[in-house]
Amino acid sequence: MSLDESDVAAHAARIQALVGTLNGVLFGQEALVLQVVNGLLSNGHLLLEGLPGLGKTELVKALAKALDLESKRIQFTPDLLPGDITGNPVLQETERGREFVFQEGPLFGNLVLADEINRASPKTQSALLEAMQERRVTVLGTSHPLPSPFFVLATQNPIELEGTYPLPEAQLDRFLFKLEVRRNTVETLQRIVLNREIGVEPVVERVFEKGELEALIAAARNIYLPDVVANYIARLVDATHSGSSKAASTIKYGASPRAALALAAASKARALMQGRINSSFEDVAAVAIPVLVHRIVLHYETRIEGKSAGDVVTELLEEVPRQPLAISPALREA
Repeated sequence: MSLDESDVAAHAARIQALVGTLNGVLFGQEALVLQVVNGLLSNGHLLLEGLPGLGKTELVKALAKALDLESKRIQFTPDLLPGDITGNPVLQETERGREFVFQEGPLFGNLVLADEINRASPKTQSALLEAMQERRVTVLGTSHPLPSPFFVLATQNPIELEGTYPLPEAQLDRFLFKLEVRRNTVETLQRIVLNREIGVEPVVERVFEKGELEALIAAARNIYLPDVVANYIARLVDATHSGSSKAASTIKYGASPRAALALAAASKARALMQGRINSSFEDVAAVAIPVLVHRIVLHYETRIEGKSAGDVVTELLEEVPRQPLAISPALREA
């Protein structure tokens, strides 16, 4: 279903109202808020990396209230078992006698905050992987669908490595964005001190009615993606692989096709947020870093030199031309 300019403008106004509400709760994190909203409109899961106390939990709670969604919080620890998050069958008395009845775990929510996800064992992380990919959980051979919409916002602390289990590449690939939560400026800290009290929840007004977020996700999906932009996405992802670009010489393993799908979805969502009926090269460039940084693995020598994945993605954006040098016959036929 195509969208006209009036529809897109109305959607963009609603989205800006949500962004304004979240900025009134999480001070000084305007860029982060825009990226989180972009991620939700792209129907993707988000990995937030930052030090404790920067407002990650407050952001999820504010999102749930503003969007009229149910939020759940899971504190990941090494002794957490898969059943602790998915739920377990419990023996109960029923009309048919004693039988096992499935009791839902904390994954059965719309917005799930997976706090310090890298502290969980690989076994528990694999249970979360199915939930993120399939949006369902399987217990004793029976599948249980998760609520819709369903988002995982996971956090990890970049400085505490003892007692952690690094996320495998397969699970990292399931996250649409990896976002860095930066520390506050002096001005922001002063604003927090003047406007917040310990133990007092900020008041968050509901912005969306139930089901409205899903309608906006559908609208973002219907934003037009021009062939030349799709070709740029394909070339950008291909450039992360050895021999495809100069910057690729610093990359050990490149991005998967899921990265291309993520770039397309996020660029469409960004266009909707800005009230445009089609995505552009600028949209792709704006979301490339959070989409790609966790999907490429750098050579050891590159990391020793102090170069980050973000630096490499920036080099790729500078190296890969936006317009194709030649249109392939397959693209013409399409």
